[in-house]
Parts: sequence; structure tokens; C-alpha cells
Amino acid sequence: QVQLLESGGGSVPAGGSLRLSCEISANIGGVITAVGWYPQAPGKQRDLVACIATDGNIKYYDSVKGQFTITRDGLYNSQTVWLQMNNLKIDDTATYYCRATRSFTNYWGQGTKVTVPS
Repeated sequence: QVQLLESGGGSVPAGGSLRLSCEISANIGGVITAVGWYPQAPGKQRDLVACIATDGNIKYYDSVKGQFTITRDGLYNSQTVWLQMNNLKIDDTATYYCRATRSFTNYWGQGTKVTVPS
């Protein structure tokens, strides 16, 4: 069983910053190999914006390069993954979900809402 708990969302004016947190805990039964952040705006699908693998490899979606930074503390089945979001834009408004992959199975958190008012 893998549990994810996101936090850090809120309302911030355009140009502001937020730091999202995803606390991950898992029982013995496999190793978490990657963690990613997936925003979902109303009426739209969830799309990956940043992910970090166990080997430290990091990938960003082109639209957030230079704006978002993903970091991690801990490893494998006990870790916290952060998403630092700077220079936020109205289009960044979404519920941000954290996803962990273990043994080819994906586990999702409940999401944390980010609002950048127009």
C-alpha cells in the first residue's frame, strides 16, 4: 500500500510563488521508482509537469521549465517530494496531484488546489 498526502496549495496573486509538498509512505512490497506532479484544471485532463526518478533523473514539461522545480528528501518508500512554483500565472490554476509509481502501479494523492486569480 502506498499513501500520498499533498499540501501547500492556496490562492496567490499572479507572479507569486507556492511550494507544494507530497509526503509518501509505503509498506514493504516494492520500490517507488518515480514521483510526478500532475495539475488538472477544471474540464481538462491531468498532465505531467515534473517528475523525479529514483536515480535522480528529473524531467519537466516544456511550459514549466525555469518556472517549476521538483526536489526530493528521502528515497524509496519514505520520501517527500516538493514542487516549487515561481512566477505563477492565471493558467497555473488547477488541482495539483502527486503520483507515485511502484511495481508498474500508479498511486495518487487527493490533490491540493492552487488558484491564481484573474
